[in-house]
Amino acid sequence: MRWSIQQLLAKNEKGFDVDDTVDVSDIKEHDQEIRDISSVKVTGNAAFTGETVTFHLRLEGSMILPCSRTLADVNFPFDIQMTESFQLDGNPVDEEDIHLHEPENGYVDLLPLIKENILVELPIQIFADGIDENEAPAPQTGKNWEVITEDKAREKKEENKSEVDPRMADLAKFFDK
Repeated sequence: MRWSIQQLLAKNEKGFDVDDTVDVSDIKEHDQEIRDISSVKVTGNAAFTGETVTFHLRLEGSMILPCSRTLADVNFPFDIQMTESFQLDGNPVDEEDIHLHEPENGYVDLLPLIKENILVELPIQIFADGIDENEAPAPQTGKNWEVITEDKAREKKEENKSEVDPRMADLAKFFDK
């Protein structure tokens, strides 16, 4: 996913298609939540407008993330659309335009931008389906705490409504007047 400026300018007339698979496994070093990631299928095209090449790409793959509730492995497939442009004329680009880049050392390298787009698309929370509480890797109880379901929470709330602290019994009568 790396081209020299000369290679790109040689294809300036009609653009070109991109169809490649890239290894982004070192992305796990940037985010410890990613337990594993497959090779990423990159498809799309490159179009030229004057001295600017614009890549319209689709990134497809999957990664293993921990469940937010149980820490169990969850397969998270992703399908990301990305558009990145490179100005090939050597003039500096406007720093406010986050999608326009300058080539580095005479090369256009899409791999860092592919990794960045994958990291941006990571979900804040992800939950595993069908995990039994007894099989969950995360503890479900501890000293003075336990994980409760919504049903258990409703039951406890109803139990607490019927129980009145004896020290507050006289206060409860105050609002009856």
